[in-house]
Amino acid sequence: MAFDDLQFPIAIPDPAQPAAQKKSFVDVVGGSATYAALSASSYAPVRIVAVVGTDFPEEMLARLQARGVDTEGIDRIDGKTFRWVGRYHDDLVGRDSLDTQLNVFADFRPRLPASYKDSALVLLGNIHPSLQLEVLDQVSAPELVVADTMNFWISGERDTLAKVLERIDVLVINDEEARLLTGLHNVAQAADQILTLGPSKLIIKRGEHGCLYFDSEGVFAAPALPLRQVHDPTGAGDSFAGGLMGYLARGGKYDHNHFRQAIIHATATASCCVEALGTTGLAELASDGIDARVQRVRALIDISLSS
Repeated sequence: MAFDDLQFPIAIPDPAQPAAQKKSFVDVVGGSATYAALSASSYAPVRIVAVVGTDFPEEMLARLQARGVDTEGIDRIDGKTFRWVGRYHDDLVGRDSLDTQLNVFADFRPRLPASYKDSALVLLGNIHPSLQLEVLDQVSAPELVVADTMNFWISGERDTLAKVLERIDVLVINDEEARLLTGLHNVAQAADQILTLGPSKLIIKRGEHGCLYFDSEGVFAAPALPLRQVHDPTGAGDSFAGGLMGYLARGGKYDHNHFRQAIIHATATASCCVEALGTTGLAELASDGIDARVQRVRALIDISLSS
């Protein structure tokens, strides 16, 4: 499995504190590839393609390697790693970006080691669509390609994004992005249109309300796991994608029913992420902990009646 986009978000307030006592956290290691790799590594081997600066901690690379993540595709070059500073709203849904520093990521060109080019599953992180295409051009014959994107690329790089959509199997976006991509407010109608653009499967994330999965066989609605403590929503979507890919890689099947099961597992791994700061909740994630959460998610949609 190959992932793109390793970053270094920093400085978010502590949402568990009252407004007058909120804290800021600096140098919190994160990034799309970090969250996704840690999440997926609970299920299957992972390969990362990314760039970091000299400030990226060796401890995090060692932690990834300890979980079976292949880091040969990570380039470390002189300079600072991508940094983001933001403030979350009290509802932990909205957030304001206060500062974005591309640093070494500004000149990033994904280069896959020779040993990566046979990757069966590919997760394209939320980066410029032209870079996503460069990754695809280097993979020999992937069985499943999943892509993430965002409003910025939908609005500013629509033509290039359209080329990406033609070459992927699964698109993972949120409901706002689905509406922007299609111009349709009705999510089901938007999904129908997106499935004509290239991908055969679509996952629409809805935050605390779970997600919707669409393919030619129908629709599946999965709830989010209700949590009494949410400390940091950063990386939840990437943790979801990692759990999804990891489960699918372990099973090697990509039909409707296996995607439904994968989404349940993805929901469980995402819940581990948001309960702790940064990658803390994922770094030591054990299979028994995931299994317990998976059962909790399944219980939410179990409608069997007991006598």
